[in-house]
Amino acid sequence: MLGKFFKKPDPSLGDRVPPGQHLTEGFPVLTYGPTPEIDLETWQLKIWGLSSPLVLSWSELMALPQQEFTADFHCVTRWSRLDAKWTGIKITDLLNLVKLDPQATHVLQHCYGGYTTNLPLSDFVRDENFLAFRLFDEPLAPEHGGPLRSVVPHLYAWKSAKWINGLEFLAQDEAGFWERNGYHHRGDPWSEERYS
Repeated sequence: MLGKFFKKPDPSLGDRVPPGQHLTEGFPVLTYGPTPEIDLETWQLKIWGLSSPLVLSWSELMALPQQEFTADFHCVTRWSRLDAKWTGIKITDLLNLVKLDPQATHVLQHCYGGYTTNLPLSDFVRDENFLAFRLFDEPLAPEHGGPLRSVVPHLYAWKSAKWINGLEFLAQDEAGFWERNGYHHRGDPWSEERYS
């Protein structure tokens, strides 16, 4: 299996491939539960909690500044995809639309299908993080989290929530789905923070 789909990284990539990871040229699909069917006509992104409330429709989201991003993607199941090319909206640009309460320290990402994942605000509000709706110049497929997923390249991929539809800002950490089921609360691939 290793030779057909995955390969050991060349030592020269040591600054890009975290410990214990293998490289793939593909983009494996790993999902818990069924892939939700999402209608863009009724899709919404809601922001609430310790922030001014905001609800965006798909067309309102698409009116925000868009950029292309190239980022490495590291899955907790030990595969990495280098140079994934995304199109999306920077988290910092999105958050310019709301006022965060100074007491906010964490964000809980909510998704269609009931999935959630948590992040410290310091990990979420970074210049390289974005909400992606295209992958390799194609609309983001549902199995990869389409129509919209967050991408947080410096953490394991479960922190890059698929099918995202809400951001809840909190004054404390609150475990999401995988964190309640044994995954690490932060998920730094360079420290191999896989499980709690």
